Amino acid sequence: MTDKYAVIGNPIEHSKSPQIHAAFAEQTGEDIEYGRILGDMEDFYGDVRDFVGAGGKGLNVTVPFKERAWQLVNERSELARHAGAVNTIIVLENGRLRGDNTDGIGLVRDLEQNHGFGLEGKRILLIGAGGASRGILLPLLEKHPQEVVIANRTESKAVDLAQLFTEQGQVRGVGLEHEHDEPFDLVINGTSAGLSGKVPEISAGCLKPGGWTYDMMYSNEPTAFVRWGLEQGAAKALDGLGMLVEQAAESFFLWRGVRPETAPVIRHLRP
Repeated sequence: MTDKYAVIGNPIEHSKSPQIHAAFAEQTGEDIEYGRILGDMEDFYGDVRDFVGAGGKGLNVTVPFKERAWQLVNERSELARHAGAVNTIIVLENGRLRGDNTDGIGLVRDLEQNHGFGLEGKRILLIGAGGASRGILLPLLEKHPQEVVIANRTESKAVDLAQLFTEQGQVRGVGLEHEHDEPFDLVINGTSAGLSGKVPEISAGCLKPGGWTYDMMYSNEPTAFVRWGLEQGAAKALDGLGMLVEQAAESFFLWRGVRPETAPVIRHLRP
């Protein structure tokens, strides 16, 4: 019997997740069906209940429902607890819901395995103190960078977020105008500025010679932040397509116990 999975979000028609998971299923021989659900802004819980009631085995959760999913699930992984958000729901045998967050794993795997960027001992600037940044902090810190500096327009939000992770590694929060004390090996954009074609207001000299930039957003065309990285002379200026595929692969593994190969899927999706 074919097991049913889906991604839920609002909007959702742009999502590449069905294409990604169809490729994973074909590659691994897993018998699954994966669709899209346009989530009701007023009744997300009802949408999840209906999907599970119809036999659904698992969900990916995207904007704007990750925090609501965190509240809904019966149990949470360590990554989900730290992230304060759930992007993967696993339906357990007894009907209980387990929440996980694979975003940070996806980012780290894309950087390290797909592009060969070692995070250990590096100085990292993370722009933005919202849910996207919080979701990746624990996996980043577990790689033992020299320091992660969170820079945000509202400094207090960056400071508060950093304080949640001080036991996990060297992390501090600053205002955007104070981010440039010394250059960074890696600058990650965790804001949604790219949706309007803008770049966060950071100084041009914040990137070390030979440093890398990474935009958690992705697009068929180079994002505004990718273009900014190239203008700063970044050795590599990456977008978030690889992160998307890698976090999906981790979700697939959590559901099916099989780890698909990601490289051919990334190549297929890249225009």
